[in-house]
Amino acid sequence: MPVGTRGTVKAMTPRELEELEAQIILGNTYHLFLRPGMEIIAKAGGLHRFADWHRPILTDSGGFQVFSLANLRKIEADGVRFASHIDGTRFFLGPVESMRIQRTLGSDIVMAFDECTPFPATHDQAEKSLAVTTRWERMSFEQELNPGQLRFAIIQGSIYRDLRLASARELAKIPFDGYAVGGLSVGEPEETMFECLDWLAPELPENKPHYLMGVGTPKQIVEGVARGIDMFDCVMPTRLARHGSAFVGTGETIPVKAGRYAQDFTPLEEGCGCYACRNFTKAYIRHLMNVGEILGIRLVTIHNIHYFMRLMRGIREAIDRGTFAEFRARFQ
Repeated sequence: MPVGTRGTVKAMTPRELEELEAQIILGNTYHLFLRPGMEIIAKAGGLHRFADWHRPILTDSGGFQVFSLANLRKIEADGVRFASHIDGTRFFLGPVESMRIQRTLGSDIVMAFDECTPFPATHDQAEKSLAVTTRWERMSFEQELNPGQLRFAIIQGSIYRDLRLASARELAKIPFDGYAVGGLSVGEPEETMFECLDWLAPELPENKPHYLMGVGTPKQIVEGVARGIDMFDCVMPTRLARHGSAFVGTGETIPVKAGRYAQDFTPLEEGCGCYACRNFTKAYIRHLMNVGEILGIRLVTIHNIHYFMRLMRGIREAIDRGTFAEFRARFQ
């Protein structure tokens, strides 16, 4: 799921995303609440109309900002008191407020409000954080949404098996429409992430979607699928594109701005069918990037999103054919 934090996937138009076969994009409650604000989005008729995106949208609840903006917030019983990262304006965001904002946004999948536990955290810190998150998620479930909006829970517990299992089992008692794994890919070793997913796989309701938040590299996605994960999001394809890194092969990246590509008149990736690779060379894209032309960023972004959409199609096809084990082995 390409990430469109502020209502846009950076450097992309909605039509281009549709052509790349993106099925769903993300928005962020915290950022859209601050700018442009709910009054404007409500007058526009919701986020779909405002952004001219007519496929599904998933909105994060703002819980990640409890982690990422730790120096600008204070956790209270019913939510978090923030100082805006823009101008310092103080406001309160909790499960009640987050659900109300997401109702106004009109997203198709609404995430419960949680605290993304930082890494590292002691067992005691993670346990206290989980208690807060579980309470907030129950409150999130109780709030009214628009007809048709789906609501996903978020499993937390840091890297501790007992806490992760307790979170999964407690939230499975509540009939959420899907179950996400949060609080991973926040600094822990990759193998620890995989180990946590191994613990959780048997606990996730089989008939509900499983979503690994903020992940990740091609290998991490393939390994997540092997452990029962269905949905992923990550800023990596667009963020690395803006820095001139293009995904190729089984997850390697090439630094397009490097001098060795100055006279390389081959595409970013041989055999790739994206618009950038069909029409332009590394040498030209390198030139654009190095003189600050916006088209360079756009072309690498198109390629990277195409790469991840192609990866997911390949995974689905391999599962259908019964060849996922062989597919997975290529990314080891």
